[in-house]
Amino acid sequence: MIPKVFKEVIDLGDGREISIETGKLAKQAHGSVVVQSGKCMLLCTVVSNYKQSDVDFLPLTVDYREKFAAAGRYPGGFFKREARPSDGEVLTMRLVDRVLRPLFPKDYHAETQVMIQLMSHDPEVMPDAMAGLAASAAIQLSDFPFECAISEVRVGRLNGKFIINPSLSQLAECDIDMVIGASADSVMMVEGEMDEISEEEMTEAIKFAHEAIKVQCAAQIRLAEAFGKKEVREYEPEREDEELAKKIHDMAYDKVYAVAKAGSAKHERSASFSEIKDEITASFTEEEQADFGSLISKYYYKAEKAAVRDLTLNEGLRLDGRKTTDIRPIWCEVDYLPSTHGSAIFTRGETQALATVTLGTSRDANQIDMPSQEGEERFYLHYNFPPFSTGEARPIRGTSRREVGHGNLAQRALKGMVPEDCPYTVRVVSEVLESNGSSSMATVCSGTMALMDAGVQLKKPVSGIAMGLISDAATGKYAVLSDILGDEDHLGDMDFKVTGTADGITACQMDIKVKGLSYEILVNALKQARDGRLHILEKLTDTIAAPNADVKEHSPKMITRRIPNEFIGALIGPGGKVIQEMQKETETTIVINEDPVTEEGIVEILGVGNEGINAVMAKIDALLFKPEVGSVYEVKVIKMLDFGAVVEYIDAPGNEVLLHVSELAWERTENVSDVVNMGDVFDVKYFGIDPRTRKEKVSRKALLPKPEGFKERPPRDDKRRDDRRGNDRNRDRDRKPRRD
Repeated sequence: MIPKVFKEVIDLGDGREISIETGKLAKQAHGSVVVQSGKCMLLCTVVSNYKQSDVDFLPLTVDYREKFAAAGRYPGGFFKREARPSDGEVLTMRLVDRVLRPLFPKDYHAETQVMIQLMSHDPEVMPDAMAGLAASAAIQLSDFPFECAISEVRVGRLNGKFIINPSLSQLAECDIDMVIGASADSVMMVEGEMDEISEEEMTEAIKFAHEAIKVQCAAQIRLAEAFGKKEVREYEPEREDEELAKKIHDMAYDKVYAVAKAGSAKHERSASFSEIKDEITASFTEEEQADFGSLISKYYYKAEKAAVRDLTLNEGLRLDGRKTTDIRPIWCEVDYLPSTHGSAIFTRGETQALATVTLGTSRDANQIDMPSQEGEERFYLHYNFPPFSTGEARPIRGTSRREVGHGNLAQRALKGMVPEDCPYTVRVVSEVLESNGSSSMATVCSGTMALMDAGVQLKKPVSGIAMGLISDAATGKYAVLSDILGDEDHLGDMDFKVTGTADGITACQMDIKVKGLSYEILVNALKQARDGRLHILEKLTDTIAAPNADVKEHSPKMITRRIPNEFIGALIGPGGKVIQEMQKETETTIVINEDPVTEEGIVEILGVGNEGINAVMAKIDALLFKPEVGSVYEVKVIKMLDFGAVVEYIDAPGNEVLLHVSELAWERTENVSDVVNMGDVFDVKYFGIDPRTRKEKVSRKALLPKPEGFKERPPRDDKRRDDRRGNDRNRDRDRKPRRD
């Protein structure tokens, strides 16, 4: 029996379409769709348990995987099986999770899984741009309690024109690459990189993307109605007690307000808040505490949040005593670590990041091996967030999704400022040592200084800042906060990170927690962020004004040399013997790549000392040496023969040529040793290829004065010689057979 299929088509307006289909695959899931554009197909399934979990949060798992079979490829590795997700897959998971999670009810705690798989790949379609659409469409077909349909699109700008979901080849030429997540009413998530654009240009890109998202949300609703909209499931909500909530609010509000207004440091403030909470808890009897359970804590934190937000809205003050536009004190230092190729410390308030830079060859590039994307990164950044940075002790189980996401944001902020002709592979590592506020933006700042300290010739320095928002829909009041604290991130309505140079924005990441954020507020936040970025940028350039002119003495120096394709084999040698011996003798690293366009060999020579690099360059020069006809060269005798001497060019060791005995001197030479000996150095003239011997000809005597009265022997008569040879052959032909 062929299942009934329901389908909706979204017109992207330029001949491309996206279809959403359900009813054919994975029917036991609570919702499933196949999203297709071109040959690219994503299967998304969603399942949520009917029983609430014993946790006070939503245990939501968003999993995105790209199957290698989708691109007709085998997975790498010994087992030839997809294993842990790549960084690219993790980044896509985060993009989807950040939009979905706020739309579930706060008291919905059932285990929920959203699984998205790339089943068929099209090189002209980037699948991550459709993952949010697939997830939301599948949820619309389920009975989950979910607020509204959402979608995500990628927006690029090519030659001044915005494009929805550009191809990978188009994106390489775009000056904007942003992924926007939104419902039909509100923008909820923005992430991307830009080529120093203005705040107004960024806002226009978000508006353009939002219009496309509205169309995609409408298509999901039509599909759900055609399929048969399910009744929203019933679940056991969290216990509520309005009387208790009011009582705790009245007990806590004024005390919290007073502590918040005092402008204390993080640990002192936390201790004061804990005392207030303990005092309130102690005011209840043991029976009441057992009866109300976690409600006391829940309502206390609700009162604390209200008091802190009101302080900012009413008086323009913040938890640490700053005004809304104030930036915390900053101090910086470069060249802190003596053995690294570059290092810098950036400290802003209670947030500190130590960045290091390592310089290497193309062999050290970060390899990207995904079904949807292959290649390498010559500049990449890794971000580490150890538990001690927040004064905690917890297990460390590999790199977290948060670390991957924050590192990628900082990488995108900086990579556009690394010059295209930088010969090195550059790795930046950020170690977050303290955190109370945006450590990813601290990473951008420390990374900028570390790169300049390492001698990487950045086009322009980059700084970053995290912005927040506190708003009250009832009164219309709002406050945009510069350089937010960790607490302000949790209790605020927006977390907006923006990076850039003095001339424009290079990257951003925004999560909005309230519906209907106006573009007016967004523009104001961007402009306030620009003032903060420029203030921080001034602190960076006060510490290190420009990139160091050269790399450090102990850092590797890099020289790149191009050689004709036919010389690559000679430089490598049989089984790599020549290049391996060269690296060992000169204490250098030599990497040879082939230019895919010109097919030339690109030789990278990396070494700490110039002597080794110069020795390799000399060997390459010798390999490429081609003497010119009529030129004079200094040579050295390296071998004596009966009919001449083998000489080596002094300027091109390894290049040998035969100096025939007849070219040693004007006088007749009986023995070669009568004129030259082993190790003798003298000049010879190069005559090119001798037409008679078809070998290279050099002469010593051509540079010597001709002896007085010397008579040259007349040249041989080639015709007489040929006739003589012919007569000899005829005689052989006429000779009678010998009798045995």
